[in-house]
Amino acid sequence: MVKSRQRAYVRAVFLIDAAMITIAVLGGYAVRFGELSEKFGGGAPRDSRPYAVIMVGLGLVWLVSLKLMRSYDARLLGYGVDEFRRVAAATIRLAGAIAIVGYVIDLGVARWFLLFSFTLGLVGLVLGRYAARKWLHRARKRDGAWSRQVLVVGDASHVNELVATLRREPYAGYHVVGACIPDALIAPVPQRLGDVPVVGSFRTVLQAVESTGVDTVAVTTSGELTAIRLRRLGWQLEGTGVDMVLAPALTDVAGPRIHTRPVAGLPLIHVEAPEFRGGRKLVKGFFDRAAALIALTLTLPLLVVIAIAIKLDGRGPVFFRQTRVGLSGKEFGVFKFRTMVVNAEEVLAQLRARNETDGLMFKMRDDPRVTRVGRFLRRFSLDELPQLLNVLLGQMSLVGPRPPLPREVARYDGDVARRLLVKPGITGLWQVSGRSDLSWEDGIRLDLYYVENWSLTADLAILWKTIGAVIASRGAY
Repeated sequence: MVKSRQRAYVRAVFLIDAAMITIAVLGGYAVRFGELSEKFGGGAPRDSRPYAVIMVGLGLVWLVSLKLMRSYDARLLGYGVDEFRRVAAATIRLAGAIAIVGYVIDLGVARWFLLFSFTLGLVGLVLGRYAARKWLHRARKRDGAWSRQVLVVGDASHVNELVATLRREPYAGYHVVGACIPDALIAPVPQRLGDVPVVGSFRTVLQAVESTGVDTVAVTTSGELTAIRLRRLGWQLEGTGVDMVLAPALTDVAGPRIHTRPVAGLPLIHVEAPEFRGGRKLVKGFFDRAAALIALTLTLPLLVVIAIAIKLDGRGPVFFRQTRVGLSGKEFGVFKFRTMVVNAEEVLAQLRARNETDGLMFKMRDDPRVTRVGRFLRRFSLDELPQLLNVLLGQMSLVGPRPPLPREVARYDGDVARRLLVKPGITGLWQVSGRSDLSWEDGIRLDLYYVENWSLTADLAILWKTIGAVIASRGAY
């Protein structure tokens, strides 16, 4: 059932791509040779029939390019940025190849036609894939039949860890239906690991696969699963249509940092060290400041309106400046619009017992210190717009961990202190994943994941998701 739905989804994505490419080439033709062509120095082609052939040929080659880049691989569809990266790579490489061929051999094809077609196509392909992915995520949350049915094999503790990891992100498409644990732990009565039933031991994995009807076996860490037993399990699953995946104890490491290198028949996993300086950091810093300057310029009228509203709402300053801790533990003053009463810090001591979150932060869903205008600003995160000034000053980044208070940092242990290895951000994984609705532990886990695996591509994806999170007001109070 799951396999058939996967194939149906791949076909749907292919049809969406074909539709977007068709719209792109027709749009490119209309802009180059239609009513808008005069703005670009164009006009009607001498013979429209060759362009009909060219458009059909371009569309077919485009689809072949997407196929060659393995952008229809069911294993990467619907999760992660690799899908979008491959779509972009296929489009850009094809555009580059046609440009080179056109330079060497005069193809007689209008350059503006190609430019507009590829530009429209790239945007359309990404938006089409994004829309399909959102539908798939909703389907997976609503109906487990759209997810892979997984049997987890390993020690009890590692099984529990893997189950918890997969359940944190149900839209990834892995639904655990049973577990197989070492023979020595099997009891004569039915067992469960949490709410996951134990359906067999290491000796009865194949029978467990047949009884549960799973399509994926996920093997996690266990001292009893030797290389020989693991290889034999792979042999047993051959021809059954059941996939086997290995889930090592290494967690929260992004794909680009992992490289598998076979040595003497042994697949060694090489994990690149996190990058905290160098050329990529310089590019990120330039992008942050340029984007912050543009954002401040565009939102200047809104900033003025907000400032007037705060002044009319009651006495006190428009801005609130609070000491936060940034890169390498250096303190700085973060700028925010004031959303609380003037004596908010004095009232805080009286509200400590009503804290609704765990860990070191203080959060209340109905905090009496928040003003009327402040409640609206917090709902849509408008109070954080002045932090663009911190980005321009180089104290913050657009994307990064939440900027902590000095009293929080004073209680950090060695692991949590790694949050200070990068600049804090206006937004981050914590914001697009629930903000104040997250537990302290989940918030730290997301921050540390970003620290270890940041990239400019991931930053762009987080910025895009931030728009949806702000509009939906998820976890904002």
